[in-house]
Amino acid sequence: MAGATCPQDVLVAKLETRFALSEDDRRALRLLPCAQRAIPAQSYMLREGTRPVRCSVLLSGFAFRHKLASDGGRQIVGLMIPGDFTDLQHLFLREADHNIQALTRIEVAEFAVEDLRVLALDRPTVAQALWIDTLVEGSIARETILNIGRRNGPTRLAHMLCEFEVRLRQAGLADAGYDLPMTQEQIGDATGMTAVHVNRSLKQLEREGLIVRIKRHLKIADWIGLQQRADFNPLYLHLDQARLAG
Repeated sequence: MAGATCPQDVLVAKLETRFALSEDDRRALRLLPCAQRAIPAQSYMLREGTRPVRCSVLLSGFAFRHKLASDGGRQIVGLMIPGDFTDLQHLFLREADHNIQALTRIEVAEFAVEDLRVLALDRPTVAQALWIDTLVEGSIARETILNIGRRNGPTRLAHMLCEFEVRLRQAGLADAGYDLPMTQEQIGDATGMTAVHVNRSLKQLEREGLIVRIKRHLKIADWIGLQQRADFNPLYLHLDQARLAG
């Protein structure tokens, strides 16, 4: 996240968006041992059915969660940006129930699951911040189900672009647009559309004057209009959670 100087600072900054931490909490988090690792684009970080021993925080790049159907069809069920936990649920769930894959080249900070679990059990406010983060993930998942199940193609895509913009802004990573890190096939896997339908929907949003694209660089030309087109209400992202909790 913007402003963080070491991996533990990224962890602290993320948790403080969820709940107010004391100076002792911050100190304990900064003392956690961690290892930094670079992972090539498209590499698997975690496979369904494995037992994770590390919990990772994304330092740079983008990653995604996905499930595979028996016929090989892929559904992307979550996108992760810098500052996000990739596998927080494995503090207490011992077996992975989905896959995690690098979308671009990424760097992660890896913490031992046992170290983070012990710290959470010892420090209630840290545990609450971690718990809130998993609850927000659940809220995003519910909105994704609504988006795929009840909105048409251009609206689904507009909603995904709105969410991505808001999350990048919160992390200090969006300025005058951003490079969309997904192929049209991957966008389709995240929105339940074919690549052809994604292409048509992007062009429609451009014709409506809502977005501007130069190759993969995307700029929102009409933010209010795009939100209206997307039926987008950021409530489900719980952006004010730390302030409200404090």
